[in-house]
Amino acid sequence: MKDKAGNKKIRKSICRMAAVCMAVMTVFSSACGKGGSGTRVVFTTGLASDEVFRIENISCKVPEIMVYLTTTQNQYEEVYGEEIWQTSLDGVTLEENVKETVLAKIAQIKTLNLLAESMQVELDETEEEKVKLAAEAYFSSLNETEIELLGVTPETIEQLYAEYALAEKVYAHIIKDINPEISDDEARIITVQHILIKTYTTDGSGRKVQYTDSARAAAYERAKEALLLATDGENDFESLITQYSEDNIATYSFGKGEMDASFEEAAFNLGAGEISGIVESEFGYHIIKCINTFNREETDQNKLAIIEERKKEVFGEEYDVFVDTLTRKLNENVWEEVSFIHDENVKTSEFFDVYMEYFPEGN
Repeated sequence: MKDKAGNKKIRKSICRMAAVCMAVMTVFSSACGKGGSGTRVVFTTGLASDEVFRIENISCKVPEIMVYLTTTQNQYEEVYGEEIWQTSLDGVTLEENVKETVLAKIAQIKTLNLLAESMQVELDETEEEKVKLAAEAYFSSLNETEIELLGVTPETIEQLYAEYALAEKVYAHIIKDINPEISDDEARIITVQHILIKTYTTDGSGRKVQYTDSARAAAYERAKEALLLATDGENDFESLITQYSEDNIATYSFGKGEMDASFEEAAFNLGAGEISGIVESEFGYHIIKCINTFNREETDQNKLAIIEERKKEVFGEEYDVFVDTLTRKLNENVWEEVSFIHDENVKTSEFFDVYMEYFPEGN
């Protein structure tokens, strides 16, 4: 019922900027088929031959894209191998998906630099010195083949790091006064076990098909049988899970707003050790046993997550208003030619890691 976290290596290198990117809309939204009101996106070949896009007076050239794209490509390959690029979903390859993600990320960073200018937010001398040192460290890690195929210079890397640092700084500036009080109850994490008797099946394409009335009635009778055994005081609940449940996960820890509404309401009303009646959700009939009504450590972690989500919401509101005033130009011909580098001598994947060595906690 809930997705697992992604690979640590990939998360480590993109986590900080992801906090910003998750809070804002994709700048080239219509390039992904998501037009928005007020959006002014111009697809044009009237830009420089190496210019991928321009937002107002700030542009992005191919070498900048290639640093981000190659870093991401090699991080995936380090974890999953080169065969990962054979993956596709609904006719869209993973490579195409990564390209669009990289385009969105850099466009957002460029936009945040424009926003920083309008808010008079700048890097100070100490931050500028860190940028130079980080750029020197990363550029010196590149071999001749990487420098040639990426098309980068020391100035390219320094510019990328400066823009990255300023994007983080303007984000921090906007959310600096947001520190809401989150109660234990609001952030409470509970742990439950459950038995699920499904009321649907799936067809060949994986689409859910609801049971007929007779099949649903049979499922309900099976749930009643499981509930009777669970509450007679003679049966172990975990054994009944093995015998009856049609969910491959037996135990869930979650906070408010994370699960099906009916399941969540029933679970949060249970005391430790208590067992619910039959609870119906979109998945079927549940019998829930509360294992823990309050986990201090996980609740404290959830408080931090709630605060971060509220910061993103506040930031996103200001960002969206700003981004709708901008004109964006995408050079389709150049963008279509951008692709992964497949060369055994191009293995660089430390662009973000080097940055975080010099900006471990942001600005």
